[in-house]
Amino acid sequence: MRHRTVIENIRPTVNGGDFAVKRVVGDTVLVEADIFGDGHDVVNARVFFKHEKERKYRFHYMKGLVNDAWEGSFDVEKPGNYTFYIESWVDYGLNWQHELVRKVDAGQQVGVELLDGIQYLDNIKTKDAELKKYLKNCAAAFRDSHRYDEAVKLACSDRLKQLFNDHPYQTFPVRTQKYHVWTDREKARFSAWYEFFPRSSGNDPTTHGTFKDSAKRLPYVAEMGFDTVYFPPIHPIGEKNRKGKNNATHTAEGDVGSPWAIGSKLGGHKDINPALGSLKDFKAFISEAKKLGIETVMDFALQCAPDHPYVKEHPGWFKWRPDGTVQYAENPPKKYQDILPIHFECEDWQNLWKELLSIVTYWVDQGITIFRVDNPHTKPFTFWRWLIAEVRKSHPEVLFLAEAFTRPKIMHQLAKAGFSQSYTYFTWRNSKAELIQYMEELSSDPSQQYFRPNFWPNTPDILPYELQQPNEATFMARYFLAATLSSNYGMYGPVYENMHFQGVPGKEEYIDSEKYEVARHVWDTRGKLKTVIKTVNQIRKHHPALQDTFNFVNCPTDNAQLMAYFKSDGKDDHMLCAVNFDPYHTQAGMVRVPLDMLGISEGEAYTVTDLITQASYEWHGSHNYVELNPHGLPFHCFHVKLKSA
Repeated sequence: MRHRTVIENIRPTVNGGDFAVKRVVGDTVLVEADIFGDGHDVVNARVFFKHEKERKYRFHYMKGLVNDAWEGSFDVEKPGNYTFYIESWVDYGLNWQHELVRKVDAGQQVGVELLDGIQYLDNIKTKDAELKKYLKNCAAAFRDSHRYDEAVKLACSDRLKQLFNDHPYQTFPVRTQKYHVWTDREKARFSAWYEFFPRSSGNDPTTHGTFKDSAKRLPYVAEMGFDTVYFPPIHPIGEKNRKGKNNATHTAEGDVGSPWAIGSKLGGHKDINPALGSLKDFKAFISEAKKLGIETVMDFALQCAPDHPYVKEHPGWFKWRPDGTVQYAENPPKKYQDILPIHFECEDWQNLWKELLSIVTYWVDQGITIFRVDNPHTKPFTFWRWLIAEVRKSHPEVLFLAEAFTRPKIMHQLAKAGFSQSYTYFTWRNSKAELIQYMEELSSDPSQQYFRPNFWPNTPDILPYELQQPNEATFMARYFLAATLSSNYGMYGPVYENMHFQGVPGKEEYIDSEKYEVARHVWDTRGKLKTVIKTVNQIRKHHPALQDTFNFVNCPTDNAQLMAYFKSDGKDDHMLCAVNFDPYHTQAGMVRVPLDMLGISEGEAYTVTDLITQASYEWHGSHNYVELNPHGLPFHCFHVKLKSA
């Protein structure tokens, strides 16, 4: 009841501390709060922090700014959960010195005040002999009226102020609740994903591809600069209600079915489709990918084909209808007759949840450390929060990508529950205005504290109308936007770089979808688009400004078809990107550059170099001319270099 300070408006937090904020290894966590006390006494504050594996908290002093705002920071040095809290108090030692200095500056005598200060000297406990000697000398001077001038200098000194800081005079400190910072490895913030179907990795569309065939495609993926390769489910595919080509409800001989219809007499989620090879072959693929700097992602799809072993062994895990059937999965107007949803609210839910957790841990043991989770928004949030937390207890390196094209609040709740990254609405943000609004939304607080977007221009499920045209400029622009707006992005290939654009009329779906058949791809394409992909990935790896999503700054232009944006690492790497949204005509206009972020004045000159073409231009001031012909390149990727650099 004798506390005299208040701590409020604490940042960063998510839902007042109900969920962890997210960072990656090497980040500095800036902690901010409003801290004040009654009256005019001096207030002090510290931020305490520790990793979950550490026994004791460390602390850093916070700094008072203006209007009772305070900030402090700490570094997150390894993956896992960090805890922090703030402590504040009225600091009587510092307050004594502060008031004494004010009186001395006003020409007042402070003999009594010096005597009063001895109690604060006595509070400083130390075993350092030199420091003890110094404190003893200060106390003697404070008592001796003949040493008054010396005593005043000692009392007002910076050395004594630092000692009061190092040995605070605390009475009735106020402490906040504990807040959490989940720290991932760097891959959570910066990655380039490439998705392909292993069964289509061979040379002959009449022959089912294998992991060995897929391994032969890895140099192609590595050459383009991707560091993450993602496979659709690799498990046995159900035979009952198996889908035929183009989602037909009846199959012909040889139809391979949808890999998301998981489970058959050949096994379930811990088994491999024998047509792809063996577990040994899969682990060999993982190993070969690692040699090329590529991490392998597994699809974690919690659903079952009607002949999945779970249906027979654990019928209570499914919701049965009066006619003895289980209603197949639906997402109107889409119907998934080959898939049965799992009933998460069943009576045996605890054993169900443990089994599903064991699927993840099994594949982690085989070498998988990233999972793309299919439709997580159709499963309970509490389940994901539990499962992800359980996995992280032993494997903090494991990452989860949420494939959830759903309502914003649901997507954000999944991120709060622990998903490392999330699919986004980028696929349907096609205009300049839409993208600016979306990027500003993603970059705002509190979203950026926990929601990490992953931009995909296409997926096996989605061929946007924007890409249903044989226009190279459109494919290049959409790719460039995904790869430079977001530090995490992915694409479904090789259909993207080969510009497959044929869709089902009136739908955002590929015709002859690879989800239902083995496809024949051109794996040795050498076109302009592939060259652009390779070059942009190289640029991303060499420029830290493009390794962050939330440093987006819109650069206004006077042309609705031209979008420009600035990104900086806050040090010496500055990038300015400009994109032409008109795939057929040259567009030009003036771009406003944020000179304040470059630290230069209106009259100074600076150089911008297009890292794709290597063309350089000398710019002056904040407004500069840009012209983009989509038949050449529909974008600029400028590196901004100051003359003084």
